[in-house]
Formats: sequence, structure tokens, C-alpha cells
Amino acid sequence: MTPSGEVPSGTSPALLLLMGKDRRSEGYGLAAWLVMGAVVIAIALLCISLGSVSLPLKVTWQTLWDAILGREAADGVAASILVHVRTPRVLAAGLSGAALALCGASMQGLLRNPLADGSTLGVSSGASLGAVLALAFGFQLPGLPYAGTMLMAIAFAFLSMLLILALAYAFDRSFSTHTIILVGVIFSMFAGSLITLVMAFSGEKLRSIAFWTMGSLAGSDYTQGLLLTLTLMACGGLLVLRAGELNAFAIGEENAHHIGIDVRSVKLQVLISVSALIGVAVSIGGTIGFVGLIIPHMVRLLTGPNHRRLLPASAFAGAGFLMLCDLLARTLLSPVELPIGVVTSIIGAITFVAIIFRRRGRRAA
Repeated sequence: MTPSGEVPSGTSPALLLLMGKDRRSEGYGLAAWLVMGAVVIAIALLCISLGSVSLPLKVTWQTLWDAILGREAADGVAASILVHVRTPRVLAAGLSGAALALCGASMQGLLRNPLADGSTLGVSSGASLGAVLALAFGFQLPGLPYAGTMLMAIAFAFLSMLLILALAYAFDRSFSTHTIILVGVIFSMFAGSLITLVMAFSGEKLRSIAFWTMGSLAGSDYTQGLLLTLTLMACGGLLVLRAGELNAFAIGEENAHHIGIDVRSVKLQVLISVSALIGVAVSIGGTIGFVGLIIPHMVRLLTGPNHRRLLPASAFAGAGFLMLCDLLARTLLSPVELPIGVVTSIIGAITFVAIIFRRRGRRAA
């Protein structure tokens, strides 16, 4: 940087991130975050209002406000639908979307690969395997109805990530991200075959497990929303605090180490946080793909690669995206409800292909 504070021409994008001079991220002040928050709240109100029984926004807002203040609602039927059924489901969708998008953006920054995500790395499959085992064999903790499934999902997510990284290192000492993703894809297939095997012997639980594996937020309650909130605050907050270190990874792990980053510690913190977030999200909503893959891509086009903006913006975008996908799953073929994982996969695949063609067009030009 020159004495006047200007950045010399030709400075690499990675160094611009570390210097805080990424142009696309400039102008993201408090007003921008307030706008994002307002948009997410508006989407939430829309998703709560619409369904098999649609209600006016005014009625929705008044009913929710009465519930917050502890007053008796004027319309008891509307209150029962909005407060006890739709609101906890929409909250679970928004929080799950925020968690998955945040995990995807963090993994892409850590591994310096735009294809990195919980689903492509096999972490989501590992978490699903743990949750399916808990559901099939009835693993529970006394007094905590969701703890057994959640703990199994988190444990298997973390163990899967450790196994994938260990195998990738054994195959390729340079720890190439391409090798990690290849091992992750192979592990996903292996975990999927084990899930199918467990389902084959699950008997009367087969139907519920099969629907859960395709992704479903039906039956979500406030307890699950609280668990998601606490996990997102703790683990998601830690990921956001490590945004500067993730920026440093853009110049390579060795260079990051030379400028004072404790590479091993940061990696471990990010991996543990991602495993916990994916484990909790999967234990509640099942396997929901593409959220952590496409949302960071789309957000990066607006905010740039600076993780100080990218991570929180991805969380906001992921929350809005999954709430809208859940709305489509509930209403598109009403009264039949589609698995939310099917909706996200269709939208995600189309969007990802569009992004690839867009980049090809830029290169050709």
C-alpha cells in the first residue's frame, strides 16, 4: 500500500482481501444488513401466511403479535395454524438454511474450492447415516426426545469429516482439495449404500425414514428451533469470527502460517463448527442438498470473496432461500407435500448449470 493509502495496481485479489480493499465488499454497512434482515423477516411472514389455508398478512401479523404479548387471539383457528404449526416450521427452515449456507461458504473458503460443501464432501451423508441409525434402532436419551438423533448426527458428521480428510491425506500428501472432494463423493456413495441397507431392515419405520432422508421439516417445533438457534449462535458465530483467517487461506496455508495464522487450530475450529451445524440441521430436516453449494456462489457475485461479508450474507440468503423452498414444497402440489430436499435439488441443479454457463460465457468473451 502506498503512503497515501492507495492500493498499487496489479495487487492480487487475495492480498486485497487481507488488506480489506476488496471493492465489491465496500458499502456493506449497517444499512445493508438491516435491509437483508428486513427481507428475511418479510419472507418469513409470507411463508407463515401462505399454505393449504392462506391467511391475509394483516391477520398473520396481528395473530403473531398477540401470541408474543400473551394475549388471546381473536381467531382461535388462525392462531392454532399460524402459531403452533407454521411458525415453528418456518423458523426451522430459515435457521437450517442459514446454517447450511454458512457451512458451505466456510468450507469453500477453508479448502479454496467452490465445489466444497457438506454434501459434496460427504459430511451430510455421514450425518444422515448417524441419524438414520438412531431412528431405526430407537436410540434416545431419557427426557430429551431429539438428543439421541442429534448427537448421532453430529458425531457421525465429525467422524466422517475426519475419515475423509485422513483418506485424502493418505492418497495425496499434498492434501489437494480435488482429492478431498473426490474422496468425499466416494464416501457419500458408501454412506448412501449403508443408509439403504439400514432402511431395508427398518421394518415399519421404513416409510418415515425414507421420507426423512429426502428432507422434510414437517412437524418441526419450537424446541428444535431453539436448538438450531443456539447451535447457530455458538458455531455460526465462531465461523464468522474466523472470517479474517479464512481470507488468509486464499493466499495458501503456508503463506497464512507465515503471517501468523495458526492453521491447524483454525482448521479444527472450522471443521468442528461445520460438523455440529450440519449434524443439527440434518437431524431436524433430513438431507437437504445444494443449499451450501449454490447460495455462497450467488452471494459471492454480490459481496465479493471477502468472508467478513460473505459469511453473514450467505446466512441471510440461505435462510430466505430455504423458507421459500419449504413454501413451494407445501403448496406446489397441495394437498400433497413434496420433500424439501427434492425442491432444493431441482432449483440448485438448474442454478448451478446456469452459473457454469455464465462463467463460460465470460471466459469466451
